[in-house]
Amino acid sequence: MNLPLPLAVGIWVVLGLALLLLVLTGRRRLAQRTRAVVPVPPAAPAPEALGALRAGPVEAVYVSSTLAGDWLARVGAHGLGDRAAARVTVHDAGVLVEREGADDVFAPVATLRGAGLAPGMAGKYVGADGLVVITWEVPAADGVEAALLDTGLRTRRATDRGTLVDAVRHLVAAQTLYPPASTTPSSPPTATPTPQDAR
Repeated sequence: MNLPLPLAVGIWVVLGLALLLLVLTGRRRLAQRTRAVVPVPPAAPAPEALGALRAGPVEAVYVSSTLAGDWLARVGAHGLGDRAAARVTVHDAGVLVEREGADDVFAPVATLRGAGLAPGMAGKYVGADGLVVITWEVPAADGVEAALLDTGLRTRRATDRGTLVDAVRHLVAAQTLYPPASTTPSSPPTATPTPQDAR
């Protein structure tokens, strides 16, 4: 049966709006669900506080962040599930992902746990170890416990993958070999009593 053109167009518009509503509802529910298990990520420091540049800037696509070890468990909270074009740099202070149209993502050096390559994550499959995956821990905040995440990046140039992975691994290794000095004041030394004190 051939429908009149205006009616056919109207049906397609209604179907498109219904599909868009389903997608938006699903994203909202994902954000609400993961907000209870993933704290608000730390904000990036001022440029002068980032320290020396170790790698980058690298043009990439921010694919997503998932709960570490489960690359289907996409994190929708705090914009961490929003795919976007990005500019990635590795500094002494950590890894900065500057996203277009979305909030930047910053992983402080003390939160970094590792980096590697993977064929895909969170519904994005590129094959042949095409994604850089950075594992880091979002510090506890606002009553939400710390959460370990995997963040996936698809670099525009294949040669940049190894550069990012190596730079992050070097930061992690440096933290292991030379942990930051404690800022807690040390207790004053206890005086050793002398025979005269005992009199």
